[in-house]
Amino acid sequence: MSLRPALGAAALLLLAALPVVPAAADPGESVTVDPTGRIAADGTVTLSGTYRCLAGKGPVFVSSSVSQSTREIRYGIGGSRAVCDGAEHRWQNSGKPSPDALKAGTAQVDTTVMELRPQGLLPLPYFHATRTQDITLTAS
Repeated sequence: MSLRPALGAAALLLLAALPVVPAAADPGESVTVDPTGRIAADGTVTLSGTYRCLAGKGPVFVSSSVSQSTREIRYGIGGSRAVCDGAEHRWQNSGKPSPDALKAGTAQVDTTVMELRPQGLLPLPYFHATRTQDITLTAS
């Protein structure tokens, strides 16, 4: 019994599941992070900034994560829906990582504007803009 047809089908499925990534960043698309984020007494972190993206074919989100002291440990700080109409919009995400995970001070934020673009049977991620930036978390 030959495994070639099964291996070929598996390879096609793997290729179809790869994310759709733009060849080059479109100058009309961007995401920024405000230089200051907030951390509440209960540990809730709020991050914000702006984004601009062009027309999308599927739902688009602004996601953010934050790290302190080590890049290997990142905490997801929510996500929000985005409107891709070419105009600049504000975004704000809030989340509460594990207790005492973060404190006031320097932190690094990764932000992504990502679309779930219809591609065959499955929606695949399409990245409109990404940014990594150092910020200051202030107690609020």
